[in-house]
Amino acid sequence: MKLNKLTITQARAGLDKKEFSAVGLTKACLNAIKKENKKLNAVLTVCGLEALAEAIGDQFKMGVIEGDIATAADSERLAKKGVPTVQINTGGGCHLEAGMVNQALHDMPLDQLDLLIIENVGNLVCPADFNLGEHDKAMILSVSEGDDKPKKYPGMFRKSTTLIINKIDLLGTGNFSLDKAIGDALSIQPQLKIFPLSAWKKEGLTPLIDWLKEKTAQAKG
Repeated sequence: MKLNKLTITQARAGLDKKEFSAVGLTKACLNAIKKENKKLNAVLTVCGLEALAEAIGDQFKMGVIEGDIATAADSERLAKKGVPTVQINTGGGCHLEAGMVNQALHDMPLDQLDLLIIENVGNLVCPADFNLGEHDKAMILSVSEGDDKPKKYPGMFRKSTTLIINKIDLLGTGNFSLDKAIGDALSIQPQLKIFPLSAWKKEGLTPLIDWLKEKTAQAKG
């Protein structure tokens, strides 16, 4: 399913909260959504979705809302894994908005899901300021992006509750300092939960999955 919804604005965010609350991440981030009926908990993520889907296996059922400027390449790959997916193309917009996500939810088999992953458009600026109805934000930072991102983009880190540091298999191939990245991130948001991992190597996924299990359990009450 492909949606192009540029006319729906953040004004819907308040209404959306009556239908769902969310845990969020943006490109270098992850967003999770908890449905008010306490049956659904959802999370947005941008990288390693295929690895995450494989690692989760049958522990719980997840669906994905994919946000991109154009193409449905990511959602098509996930669909091949049997993951229910809805594609949102912004046509140039730098972020998803609450109304877009709300519309996409109507095309998801929510009654069959425990977890909803929403991948926002890859951007470390705009997504920080747009509420998708979430109660948590989790950001994904890749080693290949550099350890200076917390200081360069403090807004995204300040508004996140969880930080995923991906591609740790590349540590030692450049000048990325894991200690510096974590230290700088914690200096901006001391309460961050941090998960270093490698989606490519499928290493370090268990603590993240345990966190998602906790969130889904909370959603089910």
